[in-house]
Amino acid sequence: MLKTKQDIINKIHLIISVLIVVPVSFVYGFDPDSQFDIHLNTIDEHNFFKAIMGLYLGFSTLWVLGIFKASYLKLALLSNMIFMLGLGFGRILSLAIDGTPTSGYIFGTIGELVLGFYGIWILKLSQQSTTNS
Repeated sequence: MLKTKQDIINKIHLIISVLIVVPVSFVYGFDPDSQFDIHLNTIDEHNFFKAIMGLYLGFSTLWVLGIFKASYLKLALLSNMIFMLGLGFGRILSLAIDGTPTSGYIFGTIGELVLGFYGIWILKLSQQSTTNS
């Protein structure tokens, strides 16, 4: 898993992502109003949030594979970067159009953008090391 300093640099954001995204997925899927100002009233709303939970768990599975299997690392890095930046930029759009959400979402936006840009940095580093070898 994490054998060298370079492994830690390459994978730490995947580990952080899994540690955050997995619990958040279960909150979204089973009890979103416990942590967020979200109140689901219809079966369709519940279904939507359980689908989001499944999406989060699916991506988390890929990130775990990238942490433990070198053959999945690049795909895990790329998917994590797209996932995090997609969420972050979507939240920025919502901030501009809809207004300021609760502090949890503000913190989440910052975290998603940091993890996404970290992913870009790691992907660039890995491309450089592949090109140089």
